Amino acid sequence: MFLGDQLRYEYEKGMTMKLSPCPGYYCGRLFYKNGSYGQCGPCPRGYRRIETFECVPCENDLLLYDWLYLGFMGILPVLFHLCSIDRKMLNAKDTLGSVACAIIEVILSATITLLAWDPHWSFRIKACGVSHLSDWYPIFYNPYPNYEESLHCSHEVVYPLYTIILAFYTIADVLMLLIRFVVHFVGFKVLKSVYSGLYFYPMLALCHLILGGIIHAIYPYSIIIGSVISCAYHFAKREDQAFKSLIVESIFDWRNAGIILCHWFLHAYGIISVTQLSEPTRDLSLLALVPAPTLLYIATVSFTDPSKLHGD
Repeated sequence: MFLGDQLRYEYEKGMTMKLSPCPGYYCGRLFYKNGSYGQCGPCPRGYRRIETFECVPCENDLLLYDWLYLGFMGILPVLFHLCSIDRKMLNAKDTLGSVACAIIEVILSATITLLAWDPHWSFRIKACGVSHLSDWYPIFYNPYPNYEESLHCSHEVVYPLYTIILAFYTIADVLMLLIRFVVHFVGFKVLKSVYSGLYFYPMLALCHLILGGIIHAIYPYSIIIGSVISCAYHFAKREDQAFKSLIVESIFDWRNAGIILCHWFLHAYGIISVTQLSEPTRDLSLLALVPAPTLLYIATVSFTDPSKLHGD
């Protein structure tokens, strides 16, 4: 409340017997078994402040958008692994072994993370949900009532979207080391791509910590734009830009076919993320557009090849 001539903000400090307001967007009071309410402060992990200023447990299920966000954050390590493997130029046997390791590591890590999360041994996750971009950055919204003392109310408002990703990356990094060494002794040369993982997992975690809210807001559009640009770049790198050659190499060259299929998967994932399948019949029909960037490049290559452009 604002009282007095100087418009001071007054609130009940310390524990109270009745629920009373707290300053700021994220400060709340926790209810105790003796019937009292705690002092204004951060809600415990897995709790969120509601309109009455009480910290209540989060019992909501994750929305499809949030599940797809978790999936996107899980796809990123696979993409980084595949790029690293492609640069190593291994033989077919070792390449397939490295790709299989990367996919298995991520799937196992995701499974372990979900089963270890509350509620345990279940693929259901209790979530607080995301209402605003500021929910990702409560540290910037700690109130400073009357400029006297700062209340530190920052906590994981978007539980569990922050911590579950960090746990997943940690488990994936450890499993990468264990699985790659085991597979190496079996006879596959898969250790060359381990070093990149030791770099990009911490980088992904740092990006998630700093840009998690922004990534959560724009990831569907980032997938579509990034995959279309990457697909065009892949075709542009081909030495032979002839129409027939592009088609033949895309089908019969296993490397090119694999890269194109990865792009198509990302196209489809982006479309589903944007539409959220709110109207399944309409949205699923949009998946017919998945091959469009590939077909468009091949169909127009004869008009865009720089080697065929002649000055006056």
